[in-house]
Amino acid sequence: MSNVFDVLKERGFIQQITHEEPLKEMLEKEKVTFYIGFDPTADSLHVGHFLQLVVMAHMQKAAHRPIVLIGGGTTMVGDPTGKTDMRKMLTREEIAANAERFKQQISKFIDFSEGKAIMVDNADWLLDLNYVEFLREVGIHFSVNRMLTAECFKSRLEGKGLSFIEFNYMLMQSYDFLELYRKYNCNIEMGGDDQWSNILGGVDLIRRVEGKEAFGMTFTLLTTSEGKKMGKTEKGAIWLDPAKTSPYEFYQYWRNVSDADVAKCLALLTFLPMEEVRSLGALKDAEINKAKEVLAFEVTKLVHGEDEATKAQSAAKALFGGKGDLENVPSIDISADELVQGIKLLDLIVRAGLTPSKSEARRAVQQGGVYVNEQKESDLEKVIGQADVVEGQIMLQRGKKSFCRVNVV
Repeated sequence: MSNVFDVLKERGFIQQITHEEPLKEMLEKEKVTFYIGFDPTADSLHVGHFLQLVVMAHMQKAAHRPIVLIGGGTTMVGDPTGKTDMRKMLTREEIAANAERFKQQISKFIDFSEGKAIMVDNADWLLDLNYVEFLREVGIHFSVNRMLTAECFKSRLEGKGLSFIEFNYMLMQSYDFLELYRKYNCNIEMGGDDQWSNILGGVDLIRRVEGKEAFGMTFTLLTTSEGKKMGKTEKGAIWLDPAKTSPYEFYQYWRNVSDADVAKCLALLTFLPMEEVRSLGALKDAEINKAKEVLAFEVTKLVHGEDEATKAQSAAKALFGGKGDLENVPSIDISADELVQGIKLLDLIVRAGLTPSKSEARRAVQQGGVYVNEQKESDLEKVIGQADVVEGQIMLQRGKKSFCRVNVV
């Protein structure tokens, strides 16, 4: 059995480990069961989740068994990690709907056929807990003094404060690990490096309650070379759902990463051999664009399929290289009747998805970043009408990289 530990280390995933040598030996000699949790706080996974799914896929390829834990119970409370404010409280119905979307998306990347992987929802055991019994079995093992030093609480304590409901989150996540250890002999919890304190809580709880050794591993967060979180644009998060972030927008995000981040993204987000990753990452100046095209195509192919990746690539070449197919550029339809009355440019920019709001559209026009049929438009009161239609369409552009083809039907 190949040692996936070396694979993860070489590709730059591993950040912190509870017991490195015993864990490395176990991954080499045994088939292990491990888990990663996903709280369904939105109706789609985003690129930060995708990195975790790639880790799971590497582990599964090495014959280890993943447990995907959907946090239907923990989402009722909300993880305070990395948040300056308390998370918005979702209803059980909203959480259940989001959880279903997560399950559908995750199934594209992980093989859930017989014995290969397990998907569970912690709502099954957390929502019916007896609180006093939980405090007696779990709470007794947690030192408040120690919890207050945890990174996941520090920023909140120094800022707006931490609510008691959120203070319970570490106990709930730790109890998840204990429950999965008991039910499935799961002895490794993995997660992003911001989960280190919560993971340590679970490792320690299993040791105290069961007298057994469990392991924790965190992997690097998806950040730029400047330390900023990746996966955000002016329009918001980069989602895996094509209805929220189109395959073209998804492709363009990776096509436009900074030169310094190309090799890291290729290693973390694709399954290309590391020799190829190093070779592509070593390209300089204009040549690095070839590596960016490979990155964009490979990641889009994994998330949206080869057909959509090819279409996105073709659209990008049509817009930026004069080659390719404009049919694949993001588009919306408007009726010819609407153009008789005319549509305000600011409204059309928002409808086209080039900005999230009218105020953003106004700012883009004022800053000289909006083009209609390749002509810069500076008139905030501009009304788009029949005269703006060229061969049945209007091409809108924001900045150098955001386009929308408005089809008149």
